Amino acid sequence: MLVEAASVFSQAGAYLLERGRYEQAEELYARALAIREQVLEPEHVDLSLSLDRLALLYQYRGKYEQAASLYQRALAIREQQLGPNHPDTATSLNNLAGLYREQGKYPEAEPLFQRALTICEQQLGASHPTTKIVRQNYTSLLQDFSPQNEKN
Repeated sequence: MLVEAASVFSQAGAYLLERGRYEQAEELYARALAIREQVLEPEHVDLSLSLDRLALLYQYRGKYEQAASLYQRALAIREQQLGPNHPDTATSLNNLAGLYREQGKYPEAEPLFQRALTICEQQLGASHPTTKIVRQNYTSLLQDFSPQNEKN
């Protein structure tokens, strides 16, 4: 029953996030995470969903340290529970890399994007929508980080 409540809080949080109501979304995402932490094992893969959603919200709000911590925790759970080559692990890699890119931490972002892209291409195929998103994110990083742009 509590896990279902966490799902409802998370869905409501997503609704509010889409409408730019960040404070209210944060409350609901935090409640969903708290419930899942209370009723699930510490390394349960469902925790990674709540961690990712709250991290995304923190990223939107410029709370980068908090976002990074949550993204890293979600990545660790997915690597442990799903394996290093699972598409959901690639999603966590992409999310963390995107945060680093947003912060201008290109050397930290690049290997994460590379790894995420490799996983997606191998597990999902080159034409899968997730693979295309990760490739686009990685290409954007390379364009941002090109030596031409550093001179400007």
